[in-house]
Amino acid sequence: MSEEIQNDGSMDSLKKTIIGAIGTLVTAAGVWASTHLFGGETEHKEEAKTEASAPAAPIVVNIENTNQQKQTAAPAPTTIIREKVVEKPAKKEKADDESPW
Repeated sequence: MSEEIQNDGSMDSLKKTIIGAIGTLVTAAGVWASTHLFGGETEHKEEAKTEASAPAAPIVVNIENTNQQKQTAAPAPTTIIREKVVEKPAKKEKADDESPW
């Protein structure tokens, strides 16, 4: 008979925490390196445009709600349930001594 030893998992959770922290640090270092190597900085200021663009034509939205929701309650259909009781005599089973089981 084998007995299971219950482990509270403190070392397992510590191990997983350390692995997760290392993974996060490696990911952060990779993002930082790729940003600096490939010029991902967005500190470049765009020069103010001196050209004035022509004002756009106004947008006219013509909304007319002509959909009137009309709903009338239809009369409930009449349901007629007719039950018919048919009594049949039960079949008489023959008592065979030679049953296969």
